[in-house]
Amino acid sequence: MWEVLTGFDPGLLATFVMAGLLLNLTPGADFVFISASGIGGGPRVGMAAAVGVNLGIVLHIALAAAGLSALIMASPWTYDAIRYAGAAYLIWLAVQAWRSAGELGEGRAAGSAWRAVRRGFLTNVANPKTGLFIFAFIPQFTDPAIGPLWVQIVVLGAIFLIVGFAFALCLGAAAGLFAQILRARARLLSRVSAIMFGGLAARLIWD
Repeated sequence: MWEVLTGFDPGLLATFVMAGLLLNLTPGADFVFISASGIGGGPRVGMAAAVGVNLGIVLHIALAAAGLSALIMASPWTYDAIRYAGAAYLIWLAVQAWRSAGELGEGRAAGSAWRAVRRGFLTNVANPKTGLFIFAFIPQFTDPAIGPLWVQIVVLGAIFLIVGFAFALCLGAAAGLFAQILRARARLLSRVSAIMFGGLAARLIWD
């Protein structure tokens, strides 16, 4: 593993890290869910949501290393099936967020740490955008001369995971710490979350 890590070009590796960080900074299903969980349940629940989301990323990385990326690229209908399933789940989240408007302070986003982990995992796995990024983007930074491709995918995936996990933990904790301020705008935040989830679902369907 160390030989593979040191075999990457430092400049190329820095580009990869920046691209992964930009993906995490872009508001999406994971971003919205972690924020809402932190606001609704406090720092502990927000950080638990971050754990769940990143468990989903671990699954994506494992599947990419196992060669699922090649299967998806060869079978467009496979990606379409994942895409529509993800859109359906995002619509369900949008409905839940809309119905819980004004009750975000009671933790309706994720009522407990365990629920936050479970729903965070499902939110990430059901969103094929993250999977597509990992399946299509990571392999571009591999080089057969460095070592086995699956090892390189695991190493790059681990780097992506560490950066994303650190950001997600900070996001969940910050949302919880500033929850008192944000709860005053709970109804508006719930409506915005619902619209964002619905918009993300629409993008998945029409892209």
